[in-house]
Amino acid sequence: MTKKLQVYKCEICGNIVSVLHAAGGILVCCGQPMTLMAEKIEDSAVEKHVPFIIKAEGKVIVKVGENAAHPMEEKHYIEWIELQVDGKSYYRFLKPGDKPEAVFCVDGDEMIAREYCNVHGLWKS
Repeated sequence: MTKKLQVYKCEICGNIVSVLHAAGGILVCCGQPMTLMAEKIEDSAVEKHVPFIIKAEGKVIVKVGENAAHPMEEKHYIEWIELQVDGKSYYRFLKPGDKPEAVFCVDGDEMIAREYCNVHGLWKS
């Protein structure tokens, strides 16, 4: 059984999906069940992964790496940053060479950020 906004990955081809409508059944890709990505919340590596939120004058900035920016190299980078605000989701897709951050022009009360590192997986604020 899936839950809304869970993230799954195919271990064969690398497809990643986010659940928009929860229902029964198993998500399958390449003939095999997809893997549910666990949302990690504590850094333990040298690279910092937990996203943090800064509110500033009608904008929300989500950065990955509070004291040191996450690497954005060809083989190791943040693929996307998601900001959930009062039940709505906003995404920014990144590529190697970009800053590991995203600016969203939104306002709200309840905010959660998630990001996906192509090497270390899914992280949540």
